[in-house]
Amino acid sequence: MRDHVIETTPGTKYAHAKKAYATRVMMRRSLLDGFLVLLGVLSAGFGLKGFLLPNGFVDGGATGISLLLSRVTGMPLPWLLILVNSPFILMGFSQIGRNFGIKTAVAIVALAITVAVVPYPVITADKLLVAVFGGFFLGAGIGLAVRGGGVLDGTETLAIYISRRTHLTIGDVILILNIVIFSFAAYLLGIETALYAILTYLAASKTVDFIIEGIEEYTGVTIISPKADDIRKMIIVKLGRGVTMYKGSGGFGRGGMKFHDQQILFTVITRLEISRLQTELDAIDPNAFVVMHSIRDTRGGMIKKRSLSK
Repeated sequence: MRDHVIETTPGTKYAHAKKAYATRVMMRRSLLDGFLVLLGVLSAGFGLKGFLLPNGFVDGGATGISLLLSRVTGMPLPWLLILVNSPFILMGFSQIGRNFGIKTAVAIVALAITVAVVPYPVITADKLLVAVFGGFFLGAGIGLAVRGGGVLDGTETLAIYISRRTHLTIGDVILILNIVIFSFAAYLLGIETALYAILTYLAASKTVDFIIEGIEEYTGVTIISPKADDIRKMIIVKLGRGVTMYKGSGGFGRGGMKFHDQQILFTVITRLEISRLQTELDAIDPNAFVVMHSIRDTRGGMIKKRSLSK
């Protein structure tokens, strides 16, 4: 009796290889996300126990509510972190997704355990240093957790939920919530404590922006010129950047009736390269129409690579 041999077609081999590659990518990404969330938890715990909590400081957001309630009621902060953030975790499941909700739940529980268990040293009692560096380490923790796909403070989840049902933006909602928190802090703990809370929040929010957006700021540049081909070569050869060209139709004149086809270029550069780009453009076409706008971050392409020429 002949053995049955299952033949694998090239298409099946490719499908298996593609699936295996995708699995490896997902595993690497999950490990990286877990590492970032862990760093975020440790950093936020240090900010809370090393600076804010021993000195009776509060912050904005859900963490600020937890700190405020802990000051007023005397309840342990770890339990309050979980209780205050629980509604936001449920919102995360429904508004953003299951994976986000799970990561957020794990991150917040890990932060509560860290605050309860890890013996962080008290760094300083100087109020200014406590506000600035406490906010810095707390903001760094929140930013790292966001990089890892979760959050340590559920305020933004609530802001997303409210913004989808009202005309308010996410920023408007966060601002209103923090005004309410700081008002309660001023009423319950005094004006000075509320002012230091605002300083802590500003330090934390700026650190979050720094961690999420990175050091480099990117600029998207749109260029319209009859010498588009020469400009394209300059961007690729001299700047070492990628460029996209697409066709457009321009109009000018009072009636806007004079239309003509033209090439439009788009590229992304760092803010340190803007001056060089402008110099090169002036040499090719000083009358080129240029539009620049800020970009928070990019992925892929040549923007992350070093220039081909110096």
